[in-house]
Formats: sequence, C-alpha cells, structure tokens
Amino acid sequence: MTQWLRFQHQGKTGLGQVQGDQIAIYSGDIFNNPQATGETLKLADVTIDIPCIPSKMVAMVDNFHALVTKLEHAVPTEPLYFLKGNNSFLAANQTIRTPKSYSGKVVYEGELGIVIGKPCHELSEAEAAKAIFGYTCINDVTAIEILNRDPGYAQWTRSKSFNTFGVFGPYITTDVDPSKLIIKTILNDQERQNYPVADMIFPPAKLVSLISQDLPLLPGDIIACGTSVGVGSMKPGSSISIIIEGVGRLDNRFE
Repeated sequence: MTQWLRFQHQGKTGLGQVQGDQIAIYSGDIFNNPQATGETLKLADVTIDIPCIPSKMVAMVDNFHALVTKLEHAVPTEPLYFLKGNNSFLAANQTIRTPKSYSGKVVYEGELGIVIGKPCHELSEAEAAKAIFGYTCINDVTAIEILNRDPGYAQWTRSKSFNTFGVFGPYITTDVDPSKLIIKTILNDQERQNYPVADMIFPPAKLVSLISQDLPLLPGDIIACGTSVGVGSMKPGSSISIIIEGVGRLDNRFE
C-alpha cells in the first residue's frame, strides 16, 4: 500500500508519498513514473492539496443495494451517473461553504473514489482493473433542495457542483482490495454512515469498464462510486469526516 499526495509548501506545489509523519518527495507525474528526489518534509509542515487534478469527476447514483432498497428504486441495469463540475473540487482540511444563492439544506455523502491511472476507452473489465491507479475518499456535497425542485428535470449537476462541493483526498492509496473496505461518515463526532463497498451494485472494475464505453477516461479522472444509507444535512459550524480504513480520512469543516 502506497499513499500519494499533492501539497503546498513555501508557495510551491509538491508531490510525495506519505511515510508516517513524513513525506518522501517525488518529481514528475504521479501517473507516469515519478522519481524519488531523496528529500523529505514533515507532513505537519505542508498544506494538503487535492491529490490529483481530474479532467472530470464521474459520480454514481443508486449504486448500493441498501440505498436502492430503502428508496424503493429498481436496481439499475447499467451505471447511472452525472458529471460534477471541476470548479467544485476541494482538498482535505478546507472549508465547505454554502453558496450565497442557496439557503436550503446541504447534505454530505461519504463515498469511495476510483482514481484512473491510464487512458481508458472501451475497455474490458480485466483491462479496466489494470487501469485503476488507486482509491481516495470523497464527500459528494449536495444542495439537496435544488435536486428535485423542478418536477420536469432532476438537477444533479447543478445541485452538486457549487464551489467546494466536490471534496476528495487527502491521499490516493494504491494496492487496495476495494471489496473489503468500509466507508464511514462522522458528523460532529457522531457516526452517520457505516457501509461496506461489497454492497456495491457495479463494483470498481466493472464501473470503469462500463463508463469507458461512453466516456474516454484520462489519468487522474475520478469515479465517485455513490453512497449508501445515512445521508443527512450539515449545520454551519459542523465538522465532517469521511473515513475509509486503509485508504484515508478526509476531514473538513462546513460553514
């Protein structure tokens, strides 16, 4: 298992691997043979950035059996997804903010994120498995009262693409078996979500394969795998954490 991160230090962006409380510094492209420089920094001395710069985030709907059952929806026969605006991306330890134009409820959604490591187009499931670089934590924040406000059109992209609503990180963790992962969401020290990735309708390699039939995926692109039961609203001043043991812990504040 390797944990990669991007960071800001003394006005510059850096790349490295997390090694305890240290960062081993690398040069080059995380997805194309980065090279260790031999330098290190203390993790406490840097500002964590988003761990990669996706060309797009593909976000799933109704991808867990438990939630589909609760909502009394049909189990989908193909992935249901939307694209989340790139303007929304936010790093760990940064503040999620309610947009000025909206005064309704804002909800958290703890999710597993797949990080693509190779160009993907029309891949088989076996090929797709090899194209997954690693995994990250996601908080797919939503202005929930906008989503179904218009009965003629569900506004997935709009309700989920405000600035700061696409939270992911802090790391990309490689060499993980996603089927064994558990996703937890903690709001103000209270556990609100706790569900297994094994309950996923379309597991990671199948997701990548199926989505690649529609959209070419590029290194750094992220697939947000969807959420399960336990989604709820956040009040200003809240702390919110998405914890996936073996992948990372994504901490943010909501205002």
